[in-house]
Amino acid sequence: MSKVWFVTGSSRGLGRHFVEAALSRGDRVAATARKSLNELVDTYGDAVLPLEVDVTDKAAVFGAVEQAKEHFGRLDVIVNNAGYGLSGAIEEISDQQLRDQLETNLFGPIWVVQAALPYLREQGSGHIIQISSVAGLVGLALGGGYCASKWALEGLSEVLAQEVAGFGINVTVVEPGGYATDGLTGGVAATPNPLYDGHRKALVDYVAAVDFDDPAAAGQAILELADTPNPPLRVFFGQGHELVKQAYAERLQTWEDWKELSLKAM
Repeated sequence: MSKVWFVTGSSRGLGRHFVEAALSRGDRVAATARKSLNELVDTYGDAVLPLEVDVTDKAAVFGAVEQAKEHFGRLDVIVNNAGYGLSGAIEEISDQQLRDQLETNLFGPIWVVQAALPYLREQGSGHIIQISSVAGLVGLALGGGYCASKWALEGLSEVLAQEVAGFGINVTVVEPGGYATDGLTGGVAATPNPLYDGHRKALVDYVAAVDFDDPAAAGQAILELADTPNPPLRVFFGQGHELVKQAYAERLQTWEDWKELSLKAM
């Protein structure tokens, strides 16, 4: 049976590939973005419901979810994909930049979930897919604001999974590695302090050396994830396994090395 999707951040990047993958196989999609998505209607017709929504507008988010449910009659897969990157050292980023980052990357998904849950609970089914990042598991220099938003989303989603399991609702956190999308250049940068130029050069060199993954492959992968009867709480998309495994091994070793001090605090 075809599925009904609600996808935020559908105009570009991974979100666009998620939407087109679902539509191409005959599913129906409520696709949201801050700009017009009428070109999707030209290609897919009534299978797509384009919605102009800024996820930082709570009322607009609730209205869009309600409109999607009324239009299609049900909601099966909720994909919280809308987001952007904030680049800058902790000392560099402004209060407003950090607030804006959290409004989009954290509060936006919270509001989508709050709006959708009553419908999913009534159905007794549904799959909430939260698009996090490898940066939601590992801290990266110049990514403090972005990491903060994604680490928060990870914790929120882990709790959400426990709270809604009894209603027949699944939650999966997808942690993408690096993909060849305009997300690499479409974020916000803080006013640079020359003291951190070394980190900026390291980041530029890293991006230049990485063989980024194909976003179209992520579109096919999310279909398989959505079709899985018992989906995982967390899953990587693309690169990231080795980086995160190393980080977790180092954390475990540090905790073990400092166990004696920990016990003194009992």
